[in-house]
Amino acid sequence: MGEEAGQDAVRMLGLKLPTDPRWVNIAEKSIDEILTDHAWCEQKAASSGISLLVKFPEREELVKEVTPLVAEEWGHFRRVLKEMDKRGLKLGPQRKDEYVNQLRELQKGGKPGPQLMDMLLVCALIEARSCERFRLLSLYCSDLNLREFYHEFMVSEAGHYHMFLELARLYFPVKRVNERWQYFLQGEAEIMQSLELRGDRVH
Repeated sequence: MGEEAGQDAVRMLGLKLPTDPRWVNIAEKSIDEILTDHAWCEQKAASSGISLLVKFPEREELVKEVTPLVAEEWGHFRRVLKEMDKRGLKLGPQRKDEYVNQLRELQKGGKPGPQLMDMLLVCALIEARSCERFRLLSLYCSDLNLREFYHEFMVSEAGHYHMFLELARLYFPVKRVNERWQYFLQGEAEIMQSLELRGDRVH
């Protein structure tokens, strides 16, 4: 695959670093592992949404937007499990997500305000990177059924990315959000550069 698709994603999503062009070819060799990791990613996305609802129930627009997202992410989890079942795959134990763990280390703790903004921006960033990688699978995976499968997930993740960013801009000054967003984008690029290129992980 060429690097043009990666640069397209950078333009569309604002990511500072495209995925290494070798990732799709590596991932294809362990697509069963990718599907398993993807299932866990969807389960964790649903759990993150629930965490936002539990921590910030007074934020009415957040509750309105995130509640259906939780249902959608859980539906995605079930859908990936169904695809795995067709292939005779088992979910197995939860996997450590070094990418997400390092992103969360960039968050501010403490006061509810900054904490909410950072949580929303980290969620947006995870969705953006997932969208970029699902797009690559939808374009270059040799399994045509999986191309269609991942195209649908790509579209969904793009919507979630925009939703989390808009929620942050709803609750906090846009200039502050944009500055913080650039901080996370730069941090994410550095994390991507530091991580081993693995074909058994979505991130």
